[in-house]
Amino acid sequence: MKLVYILLGSLLFMTACEDLEQFPPNIESSNSLTDFTGVLNAAYFYQLGSVTPMAVMGDFRADNALMLEPPYTEFDVFGPNLTAMEDQFFGPFYTAMYKSILSANSVIENSTDASDVGEAKFLRALSYFKLVRVFGAVPINLEAAPSTTDPDILVRQPASDVYNVIIADLQDAISALDNSGLSSGRASQIAAQALLGKVYVQQGDFSSAEAPLAAVINGAAAAGISLQSDYTNIFGVDNDLNSEVIFATQVSGSIVDEYGFSEFWSWYGGLDTKSLEPLDQDLVAAFGGENTADLRFPTVVDTSSRSSATGLYTASAKYPQTGGPDHDWIELRLADVILLRAEAANENGTSAESVLDQLDGIRSRAGLAPLDHTVINTQDLVRQAIQDERRLELAFEGQRWFDLVRTGTVSAEMGENVNSQYYLFPIPVSEVLASFGVIDQNDGY
Repeated sequence: MKLVYILLGSLLFMTACEDLEQFPPNIESSNSLTDFTGVLNAAYFYQLGSVTPMAVMGDFRADNALMLEPPYTEFDVFGPNLTAMEDQFFGPFYTAMYKSILSANSVIENSTDASDVGEAKFLRALSYFKLVRVFGAVPINLEAAPSTTDPDILVRQPASDVYNVIIADLQDAISALDNSGLSSGRASQIAAQALLGKVYVQQGDFSSAEAPLAAVINGAAAAGISLQSDYTNIFGVDNDLNSEVIFATQVSGSIVDEYGFSEFWSWYGGLDTKSLEPLDQDLVAAFGGENTADLRFPTVVDTSSRSSATGLYTASAKYPQTGGPDHDWIELRLADVILLRAEAANENGTSAESVLDQLDGIRSRAGLAPLDHTVINTQDLVRQAIQDERRLELAFEGQRWFDLVRTGTVSAEMGENVNSQYYLFPIPVSEVLASFGVIDQNDGY
């Protein structure tokens, strides 16, 4: 079946990006290899196929960005027709993640290098985390050479089972890794801790989330991680792997990856004809309008993009177009972790004052005063304040939709009654058909 052949064939397409450029000269049989560097690098490389689909799903499905050309406008309509986007978004994403998983499986199953195995487990966890947030239940494969005759390996497994795999892999990665890979953009112990905390928050398991998130914040300085003093300096080619980045998928314009469409930086900048004016004015309003004191505004919103016809801003400046094809995609950064830790603390009953104090560094960088805990003095008010801060801080980083889903605020924030079956995206129809129905479709599609 199609997915099985994709999985078994993935190791034949080894490439890598930037400083992940080694690959084995002969990969006929994984059990004949002694150096799995190239196989591990393939697991990194295939993450590239997830970047733009995750960006579009995270922001264009939500209230940060808009599609303007049919059928892409289906992203803004909560109905059954989103399946038309398979070729450009869901299909490449699905395939890339399972290729990364199979490459990781080969390393985990065969390598004797504990660090390589730790990196592979981090990448497998990252891949499954992306898949489960997008599709919910998905097939689980933990073997380097899955059966080509057993259709049961294609059966979608409950999201809870997928999360069990993710959590176990990240716990193993934390034990196996140190932070020596940070400077080169590889998986590290602190990245595994950060992702584990994010996974627990996604599940609503705040009691488990606070410890790994706190470990990241407390260990950040020793690992060389810190908030950038200027928000603008987090983004742009010259700032790749800056001090705030915990893990990024490295992108290079000189390396051809499997995603053959407009890249994320083009979508946000209004350079794709399907959305020449992608900026949702609701995001401008969330900042308080163009006269906001928030220093993040001219980075998130391209203030030179004002339409002469409407007077409205139309694009984002977060990813400068100079060097666009070389922008890394930030998967985890310190500000995200700080906000997640504050959220977990609030849900665990920490006082409003103590929780809001955790946001001071982020707000100070944005030129904003600390939040007044005498006014924002209940758990509900603190919860809303954190979510508002996440929207502004992480706009156009592929986070917004998944935050709305996990906090149960989709309908409230989107301003319409959205059926929960459309919180998930459609399984690629080609996978459903190729499996002869073993892989079933999400409800509503």
